[in-house]
Amino acid sequence: MTALDLDRIITGTRVDDAVFALRPDYRVGLLVVDGIEPGESDQVSEAMLQEAESAARAALAVGPVTDIPHVAAWRETFQAFGAKPSRYRSSVEALIRRAEGGLPRVNRLTDVYNAISVKHQIPLGGEDLSAYVGLPQLVRAAGGEPFDTYADGEPIIEHVDAGEVIWRDDEGVTCRRWNWRQCRRTQLTDDTRTALFILDVLEPITDAALETALDELQGALEGFGSEIRVARRIIGAP
Repeated sequence: MTALDLDRIITGTRVDDAVFALRPDYRVGLLVVDGIEPGESDQVSEAMLQEAESAARAALAVGPVTDIPHVAAWRETFQAFGAKPSRYRSSVEALIRRAEGGLPRVNRLTDVYNAISVKHQIPLGGEDLSAYVGLPQLVRAAGGEPFDTYADGEPIIEHVDAGEVIWRDDEGVTCRRWNWRQCRRTQLTDDTRTALFILDVLEPITDAALETALDELQGALEGFGSEIRVARRIIGAP
């Protein structure tokens, strides 16, 4: 993938006005990385996970996960588009709940972005761009769009509800309920070499805090290969 390709993805990613109408304070940080050399969990990713686990335990010592301001903001937002937050949790809430007992160790790419998500208390998703058809879009679903996932360990196709906030490409839904669950098709694998990372934020997370999380993610990923290329952008309400 060339630098022009990276710029095309970054500049072409779109957030629909209907999403901003739901949450005018929404911003998304995008980071596209090419040239990744896949690798197993290592000392660097392990140290980052341990730091994130410590941060989560410190936060949970003060009060329940639902009292963390950014988690509470996402619970309110899920409720606003019809997703019960007691059943459907933002990705960051789900990870922080796991962090107290230990985050999963998957591979260094997944470990790093999970660690940064928990440390900064920001939902953060990773997508394999080689599986994309067209450009990423964040929209409110018309209803019926296909979503490939698993049920009882078997691959199935679900169809999303009208009004649901979804990330999608030209092929179908890539992530349901804003940042709740990713599809099978675009999930990161041990062979991923080009990835899109999506950092979803609401108030009280500031733009400066979002930039800090992007800086840390970019800095970690730049150590994942000798020919890493990066492009990034923040999209907010017009």
